[in-house]
Amino acid sequence: MSTPEGAVVRTCLDYLQLRGILAWRNNTVGVYDQTAKRYRTNAGRNGIADILGCLPGGRFLAIECKAGKGHLSPAQIEFQHDIIEMGGLHIVARSVDDLIGRLYEVSMDGAGGHCTIRPGACIYKSEK
Repeated sequence: MSTPEGAVVRTCLDYLQLRGILAWRNNTVGVYDQTAKRYRTNAGRNGIADILGCLPGGRFLAIECKAGKGHLSPAQIEFQHDIIEMGGLHIVARSVDDLIGRLYEVSMDGAGGHCTIRPGACIYKSEK
């Protein structure tokens, strides 16, 4: 991950691993087909967050990483709203500090240990 956005993804994943939060990079880029000499398009949903995971207690976690002045695409905004509507936690992070701050805001024990997220906590600012 050599892009500035890739660096944000990597540091967020490292932080989540240190906190013991199950999370993974969700790659949605098409795969290059050597035989056909072209990229196969992503067969999944558009707009899915860069990082997906599961918080202690079972709450779904989605983190969209942005660098600089990057903004959410319409598909990313739709995904954000769908996750929140279903009770999940969606975070837009421009740095690991954004991630830490958002998890702290919704944690019941913000001082330390594993982050316990209160059900129904809404921590996003809609870009709509």
